[in-house]
Amino acid sequence: MFKVSNGFSVLWGMVLVLGMLSSAHSETATLTTAPKVPGATDRITDETVVVKLEAKEFEAEIAGGVKYGFWSFGGTVPGPMIRVRESDEVEFHLGNPASNTQPHNIDIHAVNGPGGGAALSTVAPGESKIFTFKAKVPGLYIYHCAAGSIVDHISNGMYGLILVEPKFGMDDVDKEFYVMQSEFFASDPENGLAAFDLQRGLDENPTYVLFNGKEGGLQGKNALKAEVGDKVRIYFGNIGPNGASSFHIIGEIFDRVYVEGSIGGLVNKNVQTTLVPAAGATIVEFTVDYPGTYTLVDHSIFRVAKGAMGQLIVEGDKDDSVIRKGE
Repeated sequence: MFKVSNGFSVLWGMVLVLGMLSSAHSETATLTTAPKVPGATDRITDETVVVKLEAKEFEAEIAGGVKYGFWSFGGTVPGPMIRVRESDEVEFHLGNPASNTQPHNIDIHAVNGPGGGAALSTVAPGESKIFTFKAKVPGLYIYHCAAGSIVDHISNGMYGLILVEPKFGMDDVDKEFYVMQSEFFASDPENGLAAFDLQRGLDENPTYVLFNGKEGGLQGKNALKAEVGDKVRIYFGNIGPNGASSFHIIGEIFDRVYVEGSIGGLVNKNVQTTLVPAAGATIVEFTVDYPGTYTLVDHSIFRVAKGAMGQLIVEGDKDDSVIRKGE
């Protein structure tokens, strides 16, 4: 690599020039369901990234023996994770099948413009719309539906995360995971099916506080997996819609916390618990030193009784210098 006198490489100078040029190419975004994360963009030029989502209304189990009438993006709660690059143009497609009962749209917190795209994307059942925005600022952002009264669309499951990588990408890690916390205000079930209870929402008294959309969404077969020595990154969102999250992993200390999902802003080090506001996000990184099962919680601890608990299972060799039983 050749160097110029001011310390910048010729190669990176060329990259910057290429990155400022408008690209005629487009690519279709790879979308992943939690806890999976799309792979890094791994390119040096801006692109038009096509993101296609469909609103889906469906019934599924939310807790043992109880089904819930979910509204969603893509048929999962949370919706798929989206990953683009700073300065990309995002061409966003939203469809609303005729079988749905409600109009839907999307408010993307990475959008600069009134409504975050909601006014441009509102679709009645049987319709679809497209709008385009520039991903101007790197960071981890919430997206959610903002149609109608908003509260029922969010409370019923219409949200997810979009990562806008900085131009030169994120540092390499061994494992990346997508975790979303959310509150559900469910009525008493009738014939095993619960519905949105507006009064519980107004009272800020959730029936469930969950990771990844259902009780046990990060436990057992759904637990996160890593190995001793792995550097782990978690993209964590909290939709609320009311409560802030006190995100903590029992037995771990976060080496780095990208405060409020900002990349290039404040990064805290050696953090035990980080506060994530409603409709906010954070990125945490840590290295696992010892095998075993680590518990993810909202350390506003009574929420654990409502379901806010997950697991990270770490395999590998024990190191007695880290922790050991007394003689």
